[in-house]
Amino acid sequence: MPPKPRLALYQPDIPQNAGSLIRLCACLGVGLDLIEPCGFLVSDRNFRRAGLDYAALAMVTRHPSWATFQGARPAGRLVLLTTKAAQPYAGFEFRPDDTILVGRESAGVPDDVHDAADARLLIPMQPGLRSINVAQAAAMALGEALRQTDSFPAVSPA
Repeated sequence: MPPKPRLALYQPDIPQNAGSLIRLCACLGVGLDLIEPCGFLVSDRNFRRAGLDYAALAMVTRHPSWATFQGARPAGRLVLLTTKAAQPYAGFEFRPDDTILVGRESAGVPDDVHDAADARLLIPMQPGLRSINVAQAAAMALGEALRQTDSFPAVSPA
């Protein structure tokens, strides 16, 4: 099977956002890396509300730390979504082996994680606004990556 973009969540704070992204990844056939510690107890109960029963269908890999994730992640670029970037995500040329990383809802990622990224992308917004919800931002960038790499699941005939 050819590589497909992945999504990584860095120490997420809000279980509903993580659950929503787990559901998105299950529906799109995308692997998800969950980099702990999380700001909530990782349990089926915490994901159930947003992820419904999709958590069992998702390809989730849990990593107890940033260092563990770095040692285990597949070859390819680490692409960070951050408000501190200058390059818009829609003008970036995604590759099938990219891992799109999003930070914590409350604090983004620390400098060492920011520095480890091969690319840093932003979503252009109206002036004076802080950020887009992390689950929505991840969905926007992942959708663009899948579109560019022709990696969406095949459409079944009706």
